[in-house]
Amino acid sequence: MKKIELVKEIARNTNLSQNQAAQALEATIDIIKTALRKKEEIRLVGFGSFKVTTRQSRMGVNPQTKKAIKIPATNVAKFVPGKELKDMVNHNRK
Repeated sequence: MKKIELVKEIARNTNLSQNQAAQALEATIDIIKTALRKKEEIRLVGFGSFKVTTRQSRMGVNPQTKKAIKIPATNVAKFVPGKELKDMVNHNRK
């Protein structure tokens, strides 16, 4: 599903205009980005959590030169699905 399709579904399910739905979606995304930038965790019960984790530095190989290179540590955003979402995706709904 593309963003515009998501906006249309939000508008249809909430009786908002598409413009209002787009603004609500953009605001939600901006809030999540801001929280992740601050390394805060966002928990949506029944859906999942967004959080920032640190990927440790490691050694890698340059595929062109075959020389060893050090890949620096970096922060990555992760989404961890909640139990309800996992069950729904795996058709284990009760």
